[in-house]
Amino acid sequence: MLRALPIALAAVLPQAADARTAPMTTIPDAAVKTAVTLRDDAGRDDTAYELLRSLTSEIGARLAGSENDLRAREWAVARFKALGYDKVWTEPVTYPRWVRRSESAALVAPYRHTLAVTALGNSPATPREGLTAEVALFDSLDALKAAPAEAVKDKIVFVSVRMKAHRDGHDYGKGSRVRSRGPALAAEKGAAGFVLRSAGTDSNRFPHTGVTTWDAKGRQIPAAAISNPDADLLETVIRQGQPVQLSLNLDCGLDGEYTGANVIAEITGSQKPEEIIILGGHLDSWDLGTGAIDDGAGVAISMAAGALIGQLPQAPRRTVRVVAFANEEAGLYGGKAYFAAHQAELSRHVLGSEADFGGDRIWKLDASVKPEALAAVDQMMQVLGPLGVIRGDERAHGGPDLSPMHAAGMAAMNLVQDGTRYFDLHHTANDTFDKIDPAQLAQNVAVYAAWAYMAAEADGDFGSRAGAFKNGVEEH
Repeated sequence: MLRALPIALAAVLPQAADARTAPMTTIPDAAVKTAVTLRDDAGRDDTAYELLRSLTSEIGARLAGSENDLRAREWAVARFKALGYDKVWTEPVTYPRWVRRSESAALVAPYRHTLAVTALGNSPATPREGLTAEVALFDSLDALKAAPAEAVKDKIVFVSVRMKAHRDGHDYGKGSRVRSRGPALAAEKGAAGFVLRSAGTDSNRFPHTGVTTWDAKGRQIPAAAISNPDADLLETVIRQGQPVQLSLNLDCGLDGEYTGANVIAEITGSQKPEEIIILGGHLDSWDLGTGAIDDGAGVAISMAAGALIGQLPQAPRRTVRVVAFANEEAGLYGGKAYFAAHQAELSRHVLGSEADFGGDRIWKLDASVKPEALAAVDQMMQVLGPLGVIRGDERAHGGPDLSPMHAAGMAAMNLVQDGTRYFDLHHTANDTFDKIDPAQLAQNVAVYAAWAYMAAEADGDFGSRAGAFKNGVEEH
């Protein structure tokens, strides 16, 4: 439920007893009124839906470093300009290029079954003739850590951790840890290859890809994910007690370096143009689907929200900046590059939030701001509450690509979307435009347009300064 304003004020008044040294941050009544109008107009607007339709149909999958990487950037620049943004530019982002050519897997003993499989990002290839080896099953990453090397050596390690669906998606932590850290651990123990149960909550034969990470000087092995039904099958056969052999054939790997770019656009502030409210999404996607929920939706939401603010008769006091980040999927490269380029301007980044959890309805707002700005957050809640948004806690990181800025001291908010079905689709061939609900997407735009406008109009700041907040980088 919406936290009452007097309670919030009472909570921060002891820390702000001397108004001369710690003034409260508030939002002018006129700005709140405009935000209500903006919210209602955005809820009826189809700009984000049409942007996402265009991105997924005209560009499609946007694997970082692929031909569609450049096409997507050109698309973003053109759309920002067509939407009326005052300034549009790109900033370079360089990273290793990983390519996928083909992949297959099969259970070959004691029975034969073809498995639905996908290579993990950063996986090396198998030998050209493929890899066939006995399977060693583990039910957790901890079990693999505890296993003696002789239980793993020369085998294909299979870690089977099942995720369950939750509105906040919290099971993804355990699934993504297996994917990102399991292959390197198995390689260290002498495994020949690595397979995991997909980090997903569906029961479809769509394997979920995603990035894995290697120790800088460590051994690397072919690594892949199989679909949940295929993981069930493989577990069943293994638990019958007979030796099980798996054949894995992956043609993929790193192929030099690539320089892409973050695409950045602004609605210039009318009174404090040097102060920035930042929002965005990541433009890249994995290559299996068309990247509608991850993260075409976030790009479309933020582009549409900024455009609606730009259409107001009077520009807001502060600049509203929207960033379509490069290569989030393989390691937050766009977010890290943005931080490297703009860390000297950290205190001028007044408040930020990235949309990167699909396109379903926003249900909660978390805010990591200074105590004196909590009253302004409660004023935002008066506008967002009617959209079904509740007040969360004071722990927010701003989203994956903005987490480096937040860790350094930028005030941040998380606008938490309903993730109940997100991990059914995430990183699969099933991540396509038809999964987008236009009404829920419009609610996202209404939330983003309203909070960004109110933050841009606020009297006072939200606490951004070097070292003000500490938060880790989330799994991606």
